[in-house]
Amino acid sequence: MPTLAIPEQKLISFFEETFHKKPESIQLLPLSGSNRRYFRMKSGNFYCLAAYNENLRENNAFIKFTEHFLSIGLAVPKIYAQCPDDFLYLIEDLGDTTLYQLLTETRKRKELSPEALHVYEKVAELLPEFQIKGAENFDFTVCYPRQSFDRQSMMWDLNYFKYYFLKLAGIQFDEQHLEDDFKTLCDFLLEAPKEYFLYRDFQSRNIMLVDNNPYFIDYQGGRKGALHYDIASLLYDAKADLAPEIREYLLTKYLDSLEKMIPVDRSQFHQHFTGFVLIRILQAFGAYGFRGYYERKEHFLKSIPYAAENLKYIVETYGLPVKLPVLETAIKHIIKQFTFQESTDKKNILTVQITSFSYKKGIPEDKTGNGGGFVFDCRGLPNPGRYDQYKQLTGKDEAVIAFLKKEPEADQFIALTQNLVDASVERYIERGFTSLMVNFGCTGGQHRSVYCAEAMYNHLKSKYKINIKLNHQEFPSI
Repeated sequence: MPTLAIPEQKLISFFEETFHKKPESIQLLPLSGSNRRYFRMKSGNFYCLAAYNENLRENNAFIKFTEHFLSIGLAVPKIYAQCPDDFLYLIEDLGDTTLYQLLTETRKRKELSPEALHVYEKVAELLPEFQIKGAENFDFTVCYPRQSFDRQSMMWDLNYFKYYFLKLAGIQFDEQHLEDDFKTLCDFLLEAPKEYFLYRDFQSRNIMLVDNNPYFIDYQGGRKGALHYDIASLLYDAKADLAPEIREYLLTKYLDSLEKMIPVDRSQFHQHFTGFVLIRILQAFGAYGFRGYYERKEHFLKSIPYAAENLKYIVETYGLPVKLPVLETAIKHIIKQFTFQESTDKKNILTVQITSFSYKKGIPEDKTGNGGGFVFDCRGLPNPGRYDQYKQLTGKDEAVIAFLKKEPEADQFIALTQNLVDASVERYIERGFTSLMVNFGCTGGQHRSVYCAEAMYNHLKSKYKINIKLNHQEFPSI
């Protein structure tokens, strides 16, 4: 295992040699799914990233791809300098905003916000530029670990799924018969034309946003392959959790853009597309199993139910593209064990307890032993309870809802509370925490607190795959 240790002085010296000035600060960025380390370096208003990776072939692939993509006008980070002997290179800093971050911050329900949808449209329309122009006049011998997404690459992914997910998750299968199914699936996928650039990990976390324009990173695993794989990766990105109608719409956008560059037989494309969605999802399961079960990085396990939902949708909507009896049985076990609706292991999923209460009777007790959570005071909002026509109603009644919706303070208050709770929910999920309390209090616990608690419940339910419990302590007896 690489040490990934690099002296700070080495970073400072490399920065000085490149830019002829000293860095004012060096910040180590959090590790993601790989062993590469990134350092944000700053001097005045100038920022860049130092990338450190002891895999020289992977570094070389990234640099060669970047040089090629920049030469044909694609939106990728600039390379400022490289120091191969020290496993180090300097690249443009594109900031911190990914498409996934925009998606989660702006999403209100299952569907995308208009802002996020617009970016997804751009990305779907730009992908053919990488696939067609990216493959022209490029020397694929620099690719790592293989030049093409061929049978060997496919079998690596399928065995990754077998050994790091099926076995570690305790799902039983007949090994030889499963290998036979893998061969059948590979035979089917290899029928598709495969002379294009295959990005390999084309998903929302690898798309950076600069002034709402997409830039693309982490293509060092790219190689020659079929068109279908990358658009499948984008649309069935597990945590992005795109709605089926959005996937279909974006696939059409992609094909419209592709047809401007090459002829496309859409019927034939769709025949193979399901198969590439399947192998991409299975590869993702392997990655989640390796990082989660094997390396004990629990936040990767949180993606498994999302991937299981995608698998369920594909099987129920389209079926498997060819006959794969043993793999189909394993898939049914995954769906039964890991989808949100049917999961048998709810104890590791975050539960948010939302409660409305009356300050006259005190703040609700935390019975989980975790020491409480959020307590939001709604008494600063306009009070419907002061008016006779609302006194016998609650914050769930349409008349009270209409009253509070007219008040800008109520909308502002709810937006602020949702932003605060969202931040904690996401951190709790990442860290494997299982409980969070969110309390809304007002004078009588009947109108404003109930209205805000209901809004929080609907917001979290539409945005996150978590357990949510809602309790109103002070409903009047009517």
